[in-house]
Amino acid sequence: MNVETPPARGFIRSRGMRVPRHPGITTGRIRAALRAETFERKECEAVMRVVQQGDRVLELGGGIGYVSTLIATQRQARRLVSYEANPALIPHIRRMHAANDAERIELRNALLTPEGGAPLPFYLRKNILSSSLDGTVDPGAITGTVEVARQAIGPVLEEVRPEVLICDIEGGEAELLPAGDWSSLRAAVIELHPQWIGQSGVQAVFDAMQGAGLSYFPRASHGKVVTFRRGW
Repeated sequence: MNVETPPARGFIRSRGMRVPRHPGITTGRIRAALRAETFERKECEAVMRVVQQGDRVLELGGGIGYVSTLIATQRQARRLVSYEANPALIPHIRRMHAANDAERIELRNALLTPEGGAPLPFYLRKNILSSSLDGTVDPGAITGTVEVARQAIGPVLEEVRPEVLICDIEGGEAELLPAGDWSSLRAAVIELHPQWIGQSGVQAVFDAMQGAGLSYFPRASHGKVVTFRRGW
């Protein structure tokens, strides 16, 4: 099954990067935000504060490839492993990486979970960015279903040994982060989704980071984007 709309030609310049135009992604507010360099602004500012040259970085939630490209091109991470569950975004992310010569990124189309397991159904929608694991939301817009591999967080952390975590997984943070051994981290940038995980979920994220020896870093935190780092 073809899971993406054919891309349009050309690029949008944003933060010194080339973002490929795409009729199903770079539309409306996203296009304007890219040009104004406000797209993922809070996350980008936090990432630029904590990622250092030569870091091993694990990104959970690759999005359109914007943050991973920023890290690869402007922070020269030694290794950057990026997980994105939405298969329709993978071709666009690869084009963005290629357009910016971001060669050190390992892009993986899979969903990380505490225990792993069988693949899960992923529901594709007309609006690519609205595709999700939830088939009950706007069922009339669903254009197809594909299976997404599921991987256990433990073996991935043993393999990558990340020094920096970047996490934006639309509410999955409350279940996933407490299940991992994050002792290798020096810093983490996490977008919280309190509207879905509630106060208990937010507390679970903070407890997981504090359990790994990281402290809340307010100067690199902005609203729902919270940053943690080791030491002061």
